[in-house]
Parts: sequence; structure tokens; C-alpha cells
Amino acid sequence: QVQLVESGGGLVQAGGSLTLSCTASGSFFNLVAMGWYRQAAGKQRELVADIANGGSTNYADSVKGRFTISRGNAKNTVYLQMNSLKPEDTAVYYCRTRTSFNNYWGQGTQVTVSS
Repeated sequence: QVQLVESGGGLVQAGGSLTLSCTASGSFFNLVAMGWYRQAAGKQRELVADIANGGSTNYADSVKGRFTISRGNAKNTVYLQMNSLKPEDTAVYYCRTRTSFNNYWGQGTQVTVSS
């Protein structure tokens, strides 16, 4: 079975930085992309950024210029470098692996940005 584990979340002051990491284990078939989603309290889960198998990236407008997504050399890892964090970035961040037939989700890591 595929398992995704996130790490790197925490509490940071506005303007600070955090790097999230996601490591996946198991077998992957027909890989399309890996990415990060977030869900703030009382809101729906939304796409933050993803990166396709070929390297192309996609970012939410709210994080463009501040966040950077990248893949590890093993192709089963994904990172999210978050700079200039704002209180509105506070959410649980989830790692996702997308294939032609399935989506695999991590358990999430809490990011809290204080004023």
C-alpha cells in the first residue's frame, strides 16, 4: 500500500519561513503529479501547488512568488519551501500523489502563522 508522510510544519511568526517535506513509500503506477493542498479551519481543502512528472509546476495565486515546490531525486518525495508567511497561510497542509487512477493523501501537518 502507498503511504505518504508529511513533516516540517509548526508555528512561525508572520514573515518567517518553513519547509514542508513529504516522503512516499510503496508502489506507484502511472504517476501524473505530486502536490500540496491545505485546509484552513471552516474552509474547503484547496490546491497550494503541484508539480507534474515532467517538472512543470502550478501554484495558487495566493502563494505565487512566496512558495516553491520541488521534487526529490528519488521521485517519491516532494517539498514546499514557504517564505514570507502570512497569518492567512495557517492551515493543515496535505501531501498528494496523483496517478491516472488514484489519489494518495498524507495525514497532514499543521502550519500556524502568528501576527
